[in-house]
Amino acid sequence: MMEHIATTPFGGGRMTARLFVHQRNTAERQEKLRAGEGGNDSGRADKWQLMRALTEARQVYGIGDRTICVLEALVSFTTARELDGTAPIIVFPSNRELSVRARGMAPATIRRHLVALVEAGMIFRRDSANGKRYCRRDDNGVMEDAFGFDLAPLALRATEIFEAAEAVRAEDRAIRALRSEVTLHQRDIAKIIACALEEGRAGDWLGFSDRLAALVFGLGRRTAPALLAGRRDGLLHLRAEVENAYLSSLSEQEMSVNDLQSEQHIQNSKSDHPFELNGRETHTDEAANADTRAPEQKMAVSLDRLKRICPEIADYTRDGIHSWADFMAAAELARSMLGISPDAWRKAKAAMGGQAAAVVIAVLLQRGETIRSPGGYLRDLTEKAGRAAFSVYPMLQALERAQA
Repeated sequence: MMEHIATTPFGGGRMTARLFVHQRNTAERQEKLRAGEGGNDSGRADKWQLMRALTEARQVYGIGDRTICVLEALVSFTTARELDGTAPIIVFPSNRELSVRARGMAPATIRRHLVALVEAGMIFRRDSANGKRYCRRDDNGVMEDAFGFDLAPLALRATEIFEAAEAVRAEDRAIRALRSEVTLHQRDIAKIIACALEEGRAGDWLGFSDRLAALVFGLGRRTAPALLAGRRDGLLHLRAEVENAYLSSLSEQEMSVNDLQSEQHIQNSKSDHPFELNGRETHTDEAANADTRAPEQKMAVSLDRLKRICPEIADYTRDGIHSWADFMAAAELARSMLGISPDAWRKAKAAMGGQAAAVVIAVLLQRGETIRSPGGYLRDLTEKAGRAAFSVYPMLQALERAQA
């Protein structure tokens, strides 16, 4: 390689102080790296990992996706997988070949993006006397000098680019989590309000609805993180008010739902083996009378296992789930927030049994967005239970396998 390489652009291209300083700093840094004075920074990087990182951090450097496409095309002309910035890395593609590797981009467009790459400090132009790109080799085929585009600045900024990409990823994760929080709070508040209005609960539900509308107004994919955080805090405050208002509207009977049934089940300590009838658990000595008695609701699955498979149901209790009474009360509240009508809920309990219906609610809650219409889904299961074609246990097993 020639000892002195071109530093000024061919023809009408302007030489700026910024470009001159950047070239000088690059040359000095290369000398230090070759002398082993770079410390942990080697000035080398895998070219495709570097391109991926720069793509993620492109907004930090003020370059667009099409500019990245042109840079990627230039990088593809290097033969080694690793870019070594300790010396110039000059590629000299023809305009035609560069256009082909840039996905057929027009030459005028390519020139514009090359200027952007130079200004961003990713490449240098090393123009020949006549502006053409080529290399000159000796009698043994060894390259003596070359004119084209120098990729050494890109390699030398590898550490900086990787750090910028990581910062962008961290910010993206934080924003996604923030958007998810806002969406979940918005959904839950809206469903509680809708349930309260449907059931005729006492409270300023229309006022809550107006406040919710104001908090979510104008939110979109490009909403600034600071504004999102402010709206999230507002939704958290509103959610607490709405949940407290709903719980305050419940009667004592609703708050202690199915306590009596639970006590009866606890007292039943017979050791006979259960089997399923119409999707419900019953016992061998009761099977003959199953068509004339209310269905036995005791589940052949432990409460601890249910809490492990369906942990989200615990969010609908005040002090956690410690008994079947807690589980049933949580299901009663959760079904209203899922938009399931009291009539559909009553029919489900009649067809499946109270505990089995509560388990279905916990499963629906756990599956979340995969069930588009929880009310319709529950009605379908209720119809199957009426035909003795439904069992809750396969649902639990499928959810357990999916989690595993």
